[in-house]
Amino acid sequence: MNTTVFTLTLRQFAGQRRSLLMFGLVLIPVGLAIIYRLGEHADQHEETANFLADIIVTAILPLACLILGTSALGSEIEDGTAVYVLAKPVPRRDIIAAKFAASALIAASFVVPATVVSGLIGLQGVSEEGIVIGFAIATLIGVLAYTAVFILLSVATSRALLFGLGYVFIWEGLITELFSGTRYLSIRQYSLGIADLIATVSKQDFEANLDRPEAFILAAVVAAGALFLAVRRLESFELTDTD
Repeated sequence: MNTTVFTLTLRQFAGQRRSLLMFGLVLIPVGLAIIYRLGEHADQHEETANFLADIIVTAILPLACLILGTSALGSEIEDGTAVYVLAKPVPRRDIIAAKFAASALIAASFVVPATVVSGLIGLQGVSEEGIVIGFAIATLIGVLAYTAVFILLSVATSRALLFGLGYVFIWEGLITELFSGTRYLSIRQYSLGIADLIATVSKQDFEANLDRPEAFILAAVVAAGALFLAVRRLESFELTDTD
């Protein structure tokens, strides 16, 4: 990984309006958790687990990664400044690694704390039962997988944001709900499976479609495969521009 590219990417994100958008995005589940605690609830374990699954894993996690992952390199490609990065004697794998590390670090620094805080608020007064730690680890793994996929999209197409939204809301939000076999191609299902694997609550409280170690394996395969393809695409991008 190239530390210069990594540092520049962090500064790039820090100086953009995306930072304010990220703050607003992760404050949503915390605010909703506070509102939730003001009411009376029959089963805090079930309702908190479903809250974390429906709000954070389903919406906040992929959107945060989409915002950061598609802009890490995609914005430079769109405005033409990527040529200056590619012109330097830096291996393309180091550029992708730096962009991925910076994007994942920032996304995780927002999403994981929001998950923990929201979970603790929802479970106030009852045992944690592995729900908070389970969803914290699940969102961290989800950040890595989503970010890798969205970085691949950013170097593969100029419409990365559009394709990313389609994946999140159409594929994961609709297709995987209609056809059970497609859960093996859903990062959301990997994340929920990891949370379910770690949490010790009963299946009546929370049960994911993927509740075995395969969720970890599939998430790792998707992240590694996406980064590999991103490197190959960036290498071909350089050759295309020099012809």
